[in-house]
Amino acid sequence: MASLNPQVARFCWQCLQLEPLPDFPDGELLREEAVQEEIYNRVFAENPLTVPLPERYRLRILKELTSKIEASIENWDEHGVSDNLVTSMGALLSHPLPAEAVAAQQKTHVTYHLSLLDDDSDDANIILLESRFLISGAGTTGLRTWEAALHMGQYLCADPTLVKGKRVLELGTGTGYLAVLCAKYLGAEHVIATDGSEDVINNLPDNLFVNGLEGTEKVKASELKWGHALVGTEEAEWNGGQKVDVVVGADITYDASVIPALVGTLDQLVRLSPGIAILIAATERNRATFESFLDVCQKRGFDVGYESFPVLPRNEQKGPFYSDLAPIHICKLKRK
Repeated sequence: MASLNPQVARFCWQCLQLEPLPDFPDGELLREEAVQEEIYNRVFAENPLTVPLPERYRLRILKELTSKIEASIENWDEHGVSDNLVTSMGALLSHPLPAEAVAAQQKTHVTYHLSLLDDDSDDANIILLESRFLISGAGTTGLRTWEAALHMGQYLCADPTLVKGKRVLELGTGTGYLAVLCAKYLGAEHVIATDGSEDVINNLPDNLFVNGLEGTEKVKASELKWGHALVGTEEAEWNGGQKVDVVVGADITYDASVIPALVGTLDQLVRLSPGIAILIAATERNRATFESFLDVCQKRGFDVGYESFPVLPRNEQKGPFYSDLAPIHICKLKRK
């Protein structure tokens, strides 16, 4: 999509990311037949390179899109509404759709555009199967991708040398966004995607599969509970004795009650792999919670520095798209 009109490309990528309020292109663009066909092919057509949008979302966007196209047309002899768009909307209207409450509970594929890696020859993106509810029925927040993971991903895309050729450990992997990014696009030698939730770990193979990483040696999913000893009675060395070069984590400091356990695990990792780089993206939703994280780090002998990488204003983002309302800190931890 790099060669498309920027407004059209932005709209398409926002739809594929299931943005509730995508930015529709201007009317003079929408009424053009070529633009309508491009939107249809990119967003609504059955395409082996994309995944279908949820039916309720697809119908809502199609209704609004066709309405805006009709409003933009001044001469119906010169312009019209794409037959493909009309046919797609008609097909959705012809059969019952799942109730809104039911649809909200279903997992769905979400496509994230990696704008910092895009070029004219390749549309870089990550597709993830997610639960769009904030908290799943199993009580975990790890089945959707959060803003801090998207922002950390942009930070790493801006400087791939941070993980290229290195062994990466991700804490609180959730949907696996950062693990997929590092393994598929940023050249990491190996990635261990860890989470304390068994439900989250069991869902990771689906996301590795859809991104072409199933069965590869580049990514390993593993359960890791913070605060627990990394080496148990059944193994002499953690991770088979292999060192880790980089630890990444995103949105893992939101609960003050688990911060001591998290920092305790970081302390163990530093002892096992001296010189390890630790990067954590923390969304500051609550200042007291964030300061609790800083305080525990200080007490455990870590200095916390901030990387200069502010969140772009929403209207300047080209993908992935995420909220610019709360600051997201890229924290670099070092042993004192």
